[in-house]
Amino acid sequence: MEIAPKFIIHESAHWVLNHHMSSALPGYLMLGSKSHVDSLAELHGNALAELGGLLARTQRVIEAQLKPKHLYIGRFGHEPSYPIHFHFIPVYHWVEALFWEDARYRVLETFASIENAHSLTDGAELTLFTWREFGESPEPPRVQGPSIGQTIDRLRRAFG
Repeated sequence: MEIAPKFIIHESAHWVLNHHMSSALPGYLMLGSKSHVDSLAELHGNALAELGGLLARTQRVIEAQLKPKHLYIGRFGHEPSYPIHFHFIPVYHWVEALFWEDARYRVLETFASIENAHSLTDGAELTLFTWREFGESPEPPRVQGPSIGQTIDRLRRAFG
C-alpha cells in the first residue's frame, strides 16, 4: 500500500513514519520498513540497527508533543502484502473516558468487579476500543484537541 505524502512524518534510510491513514485518532502512527519483508529476521543489519533508535525517538516525540496518558507500541497482524511495521497508539485521558462511557465495552468487565474495573482496564481493551471506534466506525468519536493535520505538522516539526 502506498502511503499518501500528506501522512508521512519522517523518513530514514530504512523506515517510514506516518500517521495511520485510516484512523481518526490524532497521533496514531505507523513505523514501517521500506523493505518488503514481514519478519525482523529478514531485515538487513542496517535496518535493524536503525530500528531501535527510531522506536525510542518516536516514543519520546509522541510523549513530549502529544502527552498521552498511555502509549502502546506493538506489532499486530500478519498480512503478507504489508512490510513489517509497528503501531504507536496514544491513549489520551479523553479516549479512556470515552471507553468508560461506552456501555458496549462494559461486557469486558465480566471478570472484574465494577468497583475495581477502572483500575483493571488493560491495553488490549483500550486498543480494541481505539481500533473499533477510531478506525472502523463510520462515525468516529469527536476528537478533543488538535486535528490529525495539526498533529502531523507538530510531529514533523519535532522530528525536524
